[in-house]
Amino acid sequence: MCTELQGSRYQNNTFQAIRVSRSFSMAANVRSFEAIKKERFKDENCPTPTSEEQMKVEESVEQLFDLFSKIVEIDLDAPTLLRLHHATFLKKSLTYLPNAYQCLDASRPWLCYWILHSLELLDETLATEDISKIVQFLGKCQCPEGGFAGGPGQFPHLAPTYAAVNALCTLGTEEAYSIIDREQLQKFLWSVRSPDGAFMMHPGGEVDIRGVYCALAVARLVNIYTDALFDNSASWIISCQTYEGGFSGSPGMEAHGGYAFCGLAALSLLGKEQLCDMKSFLRWIVNRQMRFEGGFQGRTNKLVDGCYSFWQGGAFPLLHRILMQEDGNAVSMERWLFHQEALQEYVLICCQNSSGGLVDKPTKPRDIYHTCYTLSGLSVAQHFVHGKANIVGNRNNELALIHPVYNIGLEAALNALQYFQRLHIPQRQPS
Repeated sequence: MCTELQGSRYQNNTFQAIRVSRSFSMAANVRSFEAIKKERFKDENCPTPTSEEQMKVEESVEQLFDLFSKIVEIDLDAPTLLRLHHATFLKKSLTYLPNAYQCLDASRPWLCYWILHSLELLDETLATEDISKIVQFLGKCQCPEGGFAGGPGQFPHLAPTYAAVNALCTLGTEEAYSIIDREQLQKFLWSVRSPDGAFMMHPGGEVDIRGVYCALAVARLVNIYTDALFDNSASWIISCQTYEGGFSGSPGMEAHGGYAFCGLAALSLLGKEQLCDMKSFLRWIVNRQMRFEGGFQGRTNKLVDGCYSFWQGGAFPLLHRILMQEDGNAVSMERWLFHQEALQEYVLICCQNSSGGLVDKPTKPRDIYHTCYTLSGLSVAQHFVHGKANIVGNRNNELALIHPVYNIGLEAALNALQYFQRLHIPQRQPS
């Protein structure tokens, strides 16, 4: 396997070091919740609907922090990740979902990915026959013209294509790999490519930064990337960086956590990170971590949300590598550039449903989307390069490692890259 992730400078040997040489694991102390109450939002006697919502969220978070402060006095291992409850909830969701999920009928590969990745993080395995059933279902979502649809018989779309490929690589069996029609997938990517380097989500569909990231991620993972396919893509991505420093969905829009991750990850996959105004990006993203709650918001003046534990938190490993390449002395060799313990506290104390599954914020219902991305962010917050782990609460809280570019397990990503790098790259050109 090559040292570099194909076409980029995202070092696989860095991740190999995490995998094989864990140097230590420690239980981190929680913050003093009495001390951080001074970080509560102050409206300066000028309330607005936004400030009122912020204060309501902080009140619900403070109640949970106060309750936890009493629990930790008698249980020094608190907070505890409810592994069994989450695994039970996720496995049940593979075969049964409540009526509220009907609106996601065109997102069924996403449902598979969210569940499988969450189980992967929890080190939960599935029976061989269940793995094969999922592979066969995803195969039915693959379209004759290439790419994957949101469900059998639907039209191909970049978002479920990304989700399906991630799910199949997470399963990691020969059957899962071989079901991906790589030549037709590349043909589909050509069909949604714009001359300026952007990508439509589906033929004739909307153009935004998700499209470039989804196309690049699947192209790299299954080894169908060509320079011609992504000509001008880096320039288009850079046109989405805003005056705030983050990335928007398309040029001229507002910076947003999910789009910011997509933009930075896409540049990493292209090996074009130097085009980004990194100082501006860093200033924007570090200010998205909420000082009291500890979790991340997705945009300026918005509320904390568990899913941004990954969409914002997952960008920090990418940032760290980029900054290290620019100046090895500019960043810490002990931790990421955000408060890792604070994020873990928010997830473990405020985002766990007692019956399994994770939530956006206190009082919100559980769902598998927030379960996936909140757990992904928790994994990022727990781990650092060179095998260093910083675990809040019980050491059994530790989750599996992820590959931050793709947001699938590190083992799954490396295995898939190794498998597909042995195959030839289709050299199809636009028709």
